[in-house]
Order: sequence, then structure tokens, then C-alpha cells
Amino acid sequence: MTWSGERILWLATAAMVVLLDQAAKVLATLLLAPGEAVAVAPVLNLVLVRNEGAAFSLLREAGGWQRWLLAAVAAAVSLLLLRWLLRLEAGHRAEGLGLALVLGGAVGNLADRLRLGHVVDFLDLHWRGWHWPAFNLADAAITAGVAVLLGCELFRRSSRRGSAAPPP
Repeated sequence: MTWSGERILWLATAAMVVLLDQAAKVLATLLLAPGEAVAVAPVLNLVLVRNEGAAFSLLREAGGWQRWLLAAVAAAVSLLLLRWLLRLEAGHRAEGLGLALVLGGAVGNLADRLRLGHVVDFLDLHWRGWHWPAFNLADAAITAGVAVLLGCELFRRSSRRGSAAPPP
């Protein structure tokens, strides 16, 4: 493996996601009281939530053991993503971007879990009284990265079907 410009860019992207996520969480922690909602748009509030569980607060009330299990899973997934990213062939820019976004988000939430024992969430999307579970920039990066990776796979599959010879 050589340290190509693409690999450096992907790693820099992942690092930027971690830095932006951590900075936003520090600001949210400093500026918001737990549970206080601050409207910033008709469908978006800022609200400080300490999520001790996984996505959608699963395992939130498990008694504390989940911190280490979720941290171990996040660390293992991060290492696998890093390995995948570093082995990715040149020219797979969209896939590299998707992996970098997921990696950065995973590391951002892992840092919270190791440092604080919980993940700081602060974005609250809502519509007519219905609220999506609070999330953060790391979660948004993971979601965007997964969408990019799914798009890459769908494009790859449709390209393979389109290049196949028609049946006789």
C-alpha cells in the first residue's frame, strides 16, 4: 500500500468529521442545559441529550455495562473501516468518501463513549409534534456515508447488469 493523495484525503476527511463533531458537541454541552430545546428552524431544535445506549437509545438503561460493549464494537468497526479504506483501489472516490464519513462518525461517537461514558446528541428534527431521536454530527456523517456506500453498490450492480450480453 502506498500513501497516495486519495488515501491521505480520505483520512483527512475522517479526521475532519471527528474534529467538527467533537467541537459541535463541546459547544452544545457548554451552551445548552440538558433537555432544554432551542428552536433554530421550524423543523429543527437544539437539545442536549446524553445517550448512554446505541442508536435510537437502545440499551440506554442497561446499567452501565453497555458502555464498554458499545465502545468495543465501535473500535472494532473503526479498525475494519480503516483497513477497508486503506486497501481501497485508487479511483474509487465515492466509496472512499463513504468510508471516510462512516469512519469519522464512528470514531467521533467512540471518543465520547470512552471519555464521557455516553454520546452527546444535540440535533432534534421534528414535524407536527413528532420528534426523530436526537442525534449529532457523527450520526449524520455515518448516515451520509452509508447512503454513499449503498449508492456505490447500486451503481456497481446496475453497471454489471447493463454490460452483460443480452440472452440469445
